[in-house]
Amino acid sequence: MLTIGELSRRTGVKVPTIRYYEQMGLMAAAERSEGNQRRYETRDRDRLSFIKHARDLGFTIEAIRELLDLSAHPELPCADADNIAVRQLQAVRDKIAKLRLLEQELSRIATRCHGDQVKDCYVIQSLANHELCKTEH
Repeated sequence: MLTIGELSRRTGVKVPTIRYYEQMGLMAAAERSEGNQRRYETRDRDRLSFIKHARDLGFTIEAIRELLDLSAHPELPCADADNIAVRQLQAVRDKIAKLRLLEQELSRIATRCHGDQVKDCYVIQSLANHELCKTEH
């Protein structure tokens, strides 16, 4: 049995986050010791590691809930899990595309500033006037 602190150290998940996952229903409420301390088993550690890995990959709490539900039924086809992963992949690709546009715009405005004083600064002017931006972001 692990205390919440030991579980945190072994998984790299902070104690408040573990409590949050319990409140959200991703983790079952922990058993309690006679001193009312939370006690976790190996299966809890494994589940928390699954959740952490999914969060590291950017999955939403709801997607993780779906994936956990699917993992409880190993006899089911994996098409639903695949679909969840494909949706996440598309979300990541969309974010990357947006970040690339942001990078281009920031690079453009940062290299156009040739003023010696803030009153002539292209960065400040661009932030104050969105029409100076080359792309929508």
